[in-house]
Amino acid sequence: MGASMDLPISYNHVTPTSSPFKIEASMAAVERILNYSFRNRRLLEEALTHSSYSDSTSYQRLEFVGDAALGLALTNHVFLAYPKLDPGQLSLIRAANISTEKLARVAIKHSLFQFVRHNAIGLEHKVREFAEVVSQEDDPVSYGGSMKAPKILADIVESIAAAVYVDIDFNLTKLWVIFRGLLEPIVTLEHLQQQPQPVTLLFEFCQKQGKHVDIKHWKTELKNIASVYVDGEFVASGSSEQKEIAKLNAARGALHKLSESMPVDLNAFGINGIDGSSEIEGAKQKLHELCGKKKWPKPIYELEKDEGRPHEKKFVSSVKIPTVDGTLYITGDEKSRVKEAENSAASFMIRALQENGYL
Repeated sequence: MGASMDLPISYNHVTPTSSPFKIEASMAAVERILNYSFRNRRLLEEALTHSSYSDSTSYQRLEFVGDAALGLALTNHVFLAYPKLDPGQLSLIRAANISTEKLARVAIKHSLFQFVRHNAIGLEHKVREFAEVVSQEDDPVSYGGSMKAPKILADIVESIAAAVYVDIDFNLTKLWVIFRGLLEPIVTLEHLQQQPQPVTLLFEFCQKQGKHVDIKHWKTELKNIASVYVDGEFVASGSSEQKEIAKLNAARGALHKLSESMPVDLNAFGINGIDGSSEIEGAKQKLHELCGKKKWPKPIYELEKDEGRPHEKKFVSSVKIPTVDGTLYITGDEKSRVKEAENSAASFMIRALQENGYL
């Protein structure tokens, strides 16, 4: 199980008139989270200032430094922790630990957004919505997830890392000692082996379809860009400051487009219902475990129906599983609670998988 996320989370939209008191309290709170006291607290103040807050210098320059510093700190860590791994495997572990998805979840876990000064409309809503999604996750997520992470969350983590890095005179060893606890749980090789990689899944998917995959890389002044071509035709691209993450983003985007063009709708196989008495208890957890054993991505649940007055709500959930054969999809029965609707969909999926030879 992944680290639990404490909700609800407080999100402060700090106005210029209240900033002197708020920023001092915010900096003190972040220092407690890091267990580190800044010599130059202006660095931390800058790290907690969004570009929309025009009265002070924003964290943009620090974010630039933090991205590189965290990447190098992780490089040192994986190099020492895995002396027998080849560069490709080391790159995957590093990328998983500094991806936008991973760092955004670090920010959520430690409620860092509430300490940021900003005047951007709608940020609180986006972060709150993402936090609610993260709270439902069973395992740490390094890429993908059912909702795209707001970039500001990863930016905050990188900016705070940079503030520490500069404050300790650019000492990478000290940075890792101070910052590693914030990044826990660190994604390990064992975890990656249990979760199928987007790049690997893409090649397997296309091989099954008799298609050829080519991933081309190029670089702008600030970002690496990866583009996926299938049988010579452009499918999707991804970008990041890190080459490995750009490749992962491109592969994930390509998988999404390709799997949607070739979905396997299990509703069409005649599995039209499961009698209420035979619905599988704990189906959602059992389906999660089945996907792990099959090395499939985690099931994705979506509400297909949400109707009725507050005390008479009716929900219908669907569940999707991207596989090399296409995206498996099925809906469940109407239920009065979201969890029951998801369990119903999971029950249908398990039965359908059994009936159609997937298990």
